Amino acid sequence: MPGSVHAVIGSDDGRVSEEALALFNELKPQGDAEEFTNDLVEGTAANAEEAYQVCARAIEALQTIGFFGSDKIVWLKGANFLADDRTGGSERAKQGVEDLLDVLKGGTGEEVTFLISASAIDKRRGFYKWLQKNAEVAIFDKIDVSKDGWEGEVGRLVTTRARELELAFEDEALELFVQMVGEETRQIGNELEKLNLYLGDRRMVELADVRELVPLSRKGVIWEISRALESRDAARAITLMDAQLERGESAIGLIRAAIIPTVRNLFTIRVLLDAHPDLPLRNAQSFTAALNRLPDGEKAWLPRTKSGSVNAWGLFFAARRAGQVTTAEMRHSLEVVLEADKCLVTTQLDARMVLHRLVAELTMGRGRGQGRKSA
Repeated sequence: MPGSVHAVIGSDDGRVSEEALALFNELKPQGDAEEFTNDLVEGTAANAEEAYQVCARAIEALQTIGFFGSDKIVWLKGANFLADDRTGGSERAKQGVEDLLDVLKGGTGEEVTFLISASAIDKRRGFYKWLQKNAEVAIFDKIDVSKDGWEGEVGRLVTTRARELELAFEDEALELFVQMVGEETRQIGNELEKLNLYLGDRRMVELADVRELVPLSRKGVIWEISRALESRDAARAITLMDAQLERGESAIGLIRAAIIPTVRNLFTIRVLLDAHPDLPLRNAQSFTAALNRLPDGEKAWLPRTKSGSVNAWGLFFAARRAGQVTTAEMRHSLEVVLEADKCLVTTQLDARMVLHRLVAELTMGRGRGQGRKSA
C-alpha cells in the first residue's frame, strides 16, 4: 500500500519483531530491484546523539527517490528511543523524533511506505498521537502475569502457537509449560520448536516431555509442588521445597505461593462439586463457561480475573483430584495450613521442620481421617 504509514509497537519484544517482519515482507515492493527499494534503518541507539542520527537516517531514506522512481519501503526497525527514559527523554533524541514527525506530516509521496517498530513508546507525546490518527497501528503487549487469569491467556496463546506446528498438549503438560515459560512470546516459540524437534512424528506433548526439555523456573517449581501435594506425593513435595530453601527461598514464600493456593483450590472445587456434581470437567473452556453461568450468589466467593469473570484455571486442574477428598477433610486442611503459616510468622521453630510436618499432614491421611470422623 504505497504512501502509507504503519507502526508495530508493544512490550512483547518477540511478538513485535515477528509481526513487524511479516508486515515488512507483505508491504515491500517485489521484483528484481528489491535491494534498491527496501531501506532498513536499525533503530537501536545507545545514547541521545545516536538516537538523533537514527532519525536523520530515516528522514534521508524517506526523502530518497526509489530506484527508477519505483515504490519503496522504509523500515525504522526496533526503535528504542521513543519511551520516557533517559535516552528518549533527552532533548537531542526528542529533536530527532520531532524532525522525523515533521517529515511524515509533510508527506513523503505516494510511492513511499514507512514502517516503524518499537517495544516501548511514550503515549503522551505528539509522535504517538500522530501515529494513532494517521497510521495503521498494531499493538502487542505482554500478558500481565501479576493479574488473576493470566494463565488462561498464556495457555490460549501457547495452544494457538502449538497448533501451527501441529502439536497438542495434555492438560497437565500445558499447565506446566505455561508456568515454566510465562508470558514471553519469544521463549514460548523457542520451547515449542524444541518440543517439535524432540517429538519427531509424535504430536502429543506429555508432562514428561515438558519436564525433560523446558528449563524449570520458580513458577514451574511452585506448580510442581502443588501437583505433588494434590497427588499426595510427600517425598517429591519435600524434595522440591528443600531445593528451593537451599536456593534462598523463604518458607513463608513457599507456603503462600504453593501450599495455600493448592489447598484453597481443592476446598473450593470440592464445595462446588458437592453443590453441582454435573459440572463439566472434560476441558477448561466448558468448565469455565459453566462456572460463569452459575447464579451470582453461588460464584461471588470464587476467584476473579480483572475483567470480573471467574478465574477458573487453578480450579479446573484441582478438579481432577477433588474426587479423592471430602469437604470436611479440606476444611481441616485449611486449618492445618493456617496453623503452619502462623508458626512460620510468629515463632522461632525451624522453618524446614514446619514445612515437612505440614506436607506430612496434608498428604498422609490425617485430614482424611478427620473428614471421616466429621462425616
